Amino acid sequence: MTLPVGLDLDGRRVVVVGGGPTVLPGIRAVVGAGGLVHVLSPWVCEEAAALIATGEVAWSERDYAGPEDLDGAWLALAGSGEHILDAAVRTDAVAARLWCLDATELGAQLAAPATTPAPSSPRRERATAWLPATARVTTPDGTVTVAVHADDTFRAERTAGAVDDAPLAEGITRAVTDLVAGGHLDLRRRTPRTGPGWVALVGGGPGADGLLTTRGRELLASADVVVLDRLAPRAVVDRLPAAVRVVDVGKAPGRHALPQDRINDLLVEEALAGRAVVRLKGGDPYVLGRGGEERLACEAHGIRVEVVPGVTSAVSVPAAAGIPVTHRGVARGFTVVTGHDELPDVPPGTDHTVVVLMGVGRLARSARALVDAGRPATCPVAVVERGFAPDQRVTFGSLADIAATAAAVGVENPAVVVVGDVVRLSPDFPR
Repeated sequence: MTLPVGLDLDGRRVVVVGGGPTVLPGIRAVVGAGGLVHVLSPWVCEEAAALIATGEVAWSERDYAGPEDLDGAWLALAGSGEHILDAAVRTDAVAARLWCLDATELGAQLAAPATTPAPSSPRRERATAWLPATARVTTPDGTVTVAVHADDTFRAERTAGAVDDAPLAEGITRAVTDLVAGGHLDLRRRTPRTGPGWVALVGGGPGADGLLTTRGRELLASADVVVLDRLAPRAVVDRLPAAVRVVDVGKAPGRHALPQDRINDLLVEEALAGRAVVRLKGGDPYVLGRGGEERLACEAHGIRVEVVPGVTSAVSVPAAAGIPVTHRGVARGFTVVTGHDELPDVPPGTDHTVVVLMGVGRLARSARALVDAGRPATCPVAVVERGFAPDQRVTFGSLADIAATAAAVGVENPAVVVVGDVVRLSPDFPR
């Protein structure tokens, strides 16, 4: 059994014997921890030479000379690739009661075919310390490091050497993300804050759990309070620990739980009380989401704000119905507007897509306004309800009849209205 511990190497000397590729994971890990790496080797590989050239690593162009080379060191790494030499480094380190990493066997393992049997020498005959494979999750309160240890020599050192290997690192990060998403990993701070907390404006996408970003999940796992919109992904919030306070300020048609000014005040009050606050919105905070107002209100009180973009419903919900907002030879641009107000001037051609958010209540007026502005009454229109949900529904028509058609089938919010020739690209468009 081994005891996983963290080492504070900041400003402390670490001796590395060997300059080949097998020592690079150890060198990078120590440099990343602020350690002062001193390489002893007659030669170094190109990657190590680059670190030496930048001054991040010191190099003595010679072989290991004996125990005196370990004087003042806090950690050693044996990785020359020469069995007798590396054994001497390990022996000297143990005699000096110095922890020692061992990369000797690692080089051969990484270069050998996958079918090569793993060496089975006991750990106690080799290294006295091992590098874990790591993944890091950055929160506004600091970085959380997740380390993975293995029990046998081959797996431990193969993993250690592969920390910088993209597939493994991404796999660990993906596992951490899945734990966060499933509500099994809680990154909230437990020690009291001495000053204000923080606010994150997180775009939740069109409501499907899978379209919430990795960063959004990390921040939710760090939150003390979640201030929730009606169209935010609810299932993600339902999996948060019970101690996380959820405040629903969602606006439904004809009902405003809280006016926007009061929402701004709520974010400020919670953060000034030292809490970590996630404002979880549907879509993107900065696309007709009033995220800019909330950020300014928080920053006016000296509160740190992070903005996490979301998959805006303006492009994702049409995509769910098979409608691209731009398409070569069909539409070269698009405009996103709110249906709550009078429509602004938009290009009149059907080759310019208009996406109307929150537009069901004023659908008839918006359609007339587009016709009055020069669009033909035959211009195709699609109304996509509940995008990405199991009961998603798309209603098709033209500017001339879409309001009547939508009323006849009982179209309701949440819905996105798409106007333009791209509507015909939907596989469900009536031919």
